[in-house]
Amino acid sequence: MSKTCPKLPELGILGANVRRERVARGITQEKLAEMVEMNPRTIQKIEAGKINILVTTVLRLKSALGCSWGELMNGLAADSHRIR
Repeated sequence: MSKTCPKLPELGILGANVRRERVARGITQEKLAEMVEMNPRTIQKIEAGKINILVTTVLRLKSALGCSWGELMNGLAADSHRIR
């Protein structure tokens, strides 16, 4: 589901976007974790940008939050996946 990895700025941006969408909808981390069948600590790590998550996890979060892919990816460059 997720993997601890070196700090990447993109993970922080994604995490901040998840947090923004969650808070905007009045959903707690615990409730979001329940909605996507994850441990609340995992949600905390995602929002803190501390773990790398699978695309399927992003899709589950998107569905639970009722937001678009673009809202979760806001601020990420199209080429941010390239190895530096």
